[in-house]
Amino acid sequence: MVKVAQCWDDGVATDIRLTEIFRKYNAKATFNLCPGLMPDDKTAAAGWTPIEGRNWSVNGFSGGRICKKELKSVYGDFQVASHCWKHEVAGVVPDDVFLQSAMDARNFLEDIFQRPCRGFAWPGGRHTPETELLLSKAGFLYGRTVESTPDVTGNKKRLALAANCHFMSRSFWKIFENAKNTGVFYFWGHSHEMTDCPQYWERFEMLIKNLSEDPEVEWIDVSEIPEILANGDNSAEKSE
Repeated sequence: MVKVAQCWDDGVATDIRLTEIFRKYNAKATFNLCPGLMPDDKTAAAGWTPIEGRNWSVNGFSGGRICKKELKSVYGDFQVASHCWKHEVAGVVPDDVFLQSAMDARNFLEDIFQRPCRGFAWPGGRHTPETELLLSKAGFLYGRTVESTPDVTGNKKRLALAANCHFMSRSFWKIFENAKNTGVFYFWGHSHEMTDCPQYWERFEMLIKNLSEDPEVEWIDVSEIPEILANGDNSAEKSE
């Protein structure tokens, strides 16, 4: 068996289409959100026209923004994690400002979803030993980086947690096959990277379908990975 986890950043409107795919195939996922960048009452739709305020785009395509009012309807079936209040970057803003931002997002999400929110994804992938320690002391379970590793279980630094690959990696399936030897496969991305390209979305849906229909795959939440790291050897499950 191989345990498969995935997470998605920024709370963009294209996540609506993404979550529909996950529900269709009963796939678990974690969404890393920046509540301070979200409109209050009206989702800013994705499209080729830039939206107001800070925005990420791919070749001019804007992912839009999920509004706070629709958070539960979009993400209620999935795990959510802090991505800072407004995507503040560790080592760029003062450490106390960074920690407050991480906690503000966490507290807001816990209030909305009425469940613990102890996951974290480092904005921009930036992290420092000082901010790792701050998040650990604040009770965060993990902090996902943008680094890649062939063995998620081999790195015991849960506040500097690397995934196996980005979802658009050309070597995705090769990396997946290799990860079967470790028992855990973890990928990440941003849904707006698929823009509104039908081929990208069709290919991605097939990816999720193939994983979900693989009898050797068990979907897990990212929050379960720290326990796997703590337990050390995963060989018993790898041999099943």
